[in-house]
Amino acid sequence: MRKAKTKNKHLSMLCDIGDLTNLLAGSYTIDNFLLQAAKMVARYLDAQACSIYLYDESTDELVLTATSGLNPRAVGKVRIKMGEGIVGHCLKQLTPVCEGEAIHNPHFKYFEEAKEDRFHSFLVVPIHRGPVKIGALVVEHERPDYFDESDTIALRAATSQLASSIENARMLMEIHLEDDRLQSSRTSEIPHLIKATAAVEGFAFAPAKVYRKNPETLLHDASLHENRYTMADFQLAVESTAQQLQNLQSRFAKRLPESASLIFTTHFMMLKDPSFVGEMTRIIQQGTPVSLAVSQVSLHYISLFSSNTHGYIREKANDVEDLALRILRNLTSPGYKDDNFSQRSIVIASQLYPSDILKLVSDDVQGIILAGGGITAHISILSRSLQIPLVLADQQELLSLPDNTPVLIDAHIGNIYIDPSDDIVRQFEERRSVSETARLTDDLMQPITQTRDRVRVHLMANINLLSEIVLARQLKAEGVGLYRTEFPFLIRSTFPSETEQYLVYKRLVDEMKDLPVTIRTLDVGGEKVLSYLDAAQEPNPELGLRSIRFTLRHRDIFETQIRAILRAAEGSPGVRIMFPMISSLDQFIEAKQVVFDCMESLKKEKLPYHPNPEIGMMVELPSVLEIMDALAETADFFSIGTNGFIQYMLGVDRTNQKVSDYYCPHHPSVLRGISKVVDAVQLKGKEVSVCGEMAHEPAYIPFFLGIGIRLLSIDPLFLPEVQQCITGMNISDAETYAASLLAQSTLKGIEALMAEHKQHKLINISAEQ
Repeated sequence: MRKAKTKNKHLSMLCDIGDLTNLLAGSYTIDNFLLQAAKMVARYLDAQACSIYLYDESTDELVLTATSGLNPRAVGKVRIKMGEGIVGHCLKQLTPVCEGEAIHNPHFKYFEEAKEDRFHSFLVVPIHRGPVKIGALVVEHERPDYFDESDTIALRAATSQLASSIENARMLMEIHLEDDRLQSSRTSEIPHLIKATAAVEGFAFAPAKVYRKNPETLLHDASLHENRYTMADFQLAVESTAQQLQNLQSRFAKRLPESASLIFTTHFMMLKDPSFVGEMTRIIQQGTPVSLAVSQVSLHYISLFSSNTHGYIREKANDVEDLALRILRNLTSPGYKDDNFSQRSIVIASQLYPSDILKLVSDDVQGIILAGGGITAHISILSRSLQIPLVLADQQELLSLPDNTPVLIDAHIGNIYIDPSDDIVRQFEERRSVSETARLTDDLMQPITQTRDRVRVHLMANINLLSEIVLARQLKAEGVGLYRTEFPFLIRSTFPSETEQYLVYKRLVDEMKDLPVTIRTLDVGGEKVLSYLDAAQEPNPELGLRSIRFTLRHRDIFETQIRAILRAAEGSPGVRIMFPMISSLDQFIEAKQVVFDCMESLKKEKLPYHPNPEIGMMVELPSVLEIMDALAETADFFSIGTNGFIQYMLGVDRTNQKVSDYYCPHHPSVLRGISKVVDAVQLKGKEVSVCGEMAHEPAYIPFFLGIGIRLLSIDPLFLPEVQQCITGMNISDAETYAASLLAQSTLKGIEALMAEHKQHKLINISAEQ
């Protein structure tokens, strides 16, 4: 009899699951939402107790957050380590546990505060989204063997539907906990000098701002609703918000031209959408307090977007929150200065993504400290392109530093000074003045780069953002050796259209005038994740569907980009197309055919395009070493991407600090592999260049020249230093040095030679002076 009744209730729960996911938007407090969710599940499953545990990543514990049936005083007090007890074991294994007699389970652990002695049957289901652990849902009953497989299936279905809403609840509760932790930890002593690792060189001195993805917001401030704002106040707040967004758009356009039309698209659309601002107006007219109307409508959309299965839709929740906060700030503080980070500041964060850098750019951020987190190569590249000093510090306590604390970053040697003395600040200002004068004076750069024995070497610029073109031309770069097209993709929330890409590439080509420009096709995947791309998480993304594999799989995206490049290159013979991460001759031919197909379609559409661009490839994978002769007959040019080449040659994830010591550019296999590529390409009379970090490091430049490299592509800021290094050497000496390095088979032997070479160079410089 119970089974038939239970089956009907299970069906009712699944049919009414919308009631559960809509609870968050309709609840005034998060605690109330979780409690109502627990009561609803208990009712549907005829359980005498239902509890929700949320996972606290900072302590690696599950915390009893809501319960119907257990001692309510246990909420917040029962904390279970991951893997501890039945609940902890369930979440660790991401597997449901159903026990007819809980005490017989080997993982059983009794918590006196919960007062659950009377319960025998125990069913716990993990709450997660893929590998992301959110918490656990537990139901209990006094009768032994009360729950069966059908209950487990029903509870799993319920948690899968509830996961997004509960994750949002956990996120918002963590905000409050983080604020509490922040207040309590501010009394702890933080050293005045912290040694860090410099990732992007530079100096910065400014007030600190701790960057939190989801800061405490006015949306959940119930005290706001006590104020009596009028419809006129609301309309003025909306108008002020629109004007501020226009001003921000202009500021972005100056610093990041690629993003000029991309950043506040959702904001502007929602300001004009009758179901957003219009709905706020409607319920205000019905008597709802103005601030409550803004919060209710916004939270509804945030919940709606956050629970969507599509990643790019979920991203919109951030836009809605940002827009709502702007409206509320303008409502509560008319004429307020829009300044999440509008004052010059040094941002402290545990982790940042390219899209986060975008948000900080317009706010005049002076420097970035990543505290305790990792860094991707592309965060480093973006920061360098935007000339934002960046350091890595293994000091989690920096995240509790009070806002506006004076902080000084010396990202040349990796020092962080907390509340520095006047003497340190004065020394810093003097050093910064000398450094900037020496680095950016274009008088240092000669139009032609050559060695002492007058061998010509071409210095090209790596361009990541259009804003770097001015510096590249100022420092007399001979062209663009690598334009990384992924950044316009990484800093936006949807795939750019053909027209949007065309405008970016056209500006690049026009501003470089008649100089050569090499455009690398989209290189995403691995550490370069598109937030709006709905793709299953890969167990090893660096070896997965990335780079040319991704574009060949998604031919529509590839063709859109190629068409934009061909159109932008019309009338500019120096524009070239380069494919990344090529692993075989077949793959290169397939990618090259896409270019020909795009030419044919443009011809049929009677659109102007470049009819005969040179087509080359990056050398990053060891698989091409044994087929370089065949590739050299087919490709027009080659660029050795040392970052990827080292990573794949040595099997080392360059973003994983645990194995960073194994990422060794001077490994004998790396040096011999690069030399082998150069020999094979030059034998066919083709061009080969080097890009990546090794190309601007003085320790490796003699080696590159010694094996025959005559073209280096480097970030513009390094052009003066690299030219100075080249002009001080002879090719004959470089060839001898390279040969000696290639003869070594051990790291120890190579390191000894490099140390000897560096010492010899210092002695020569001293003698000349």
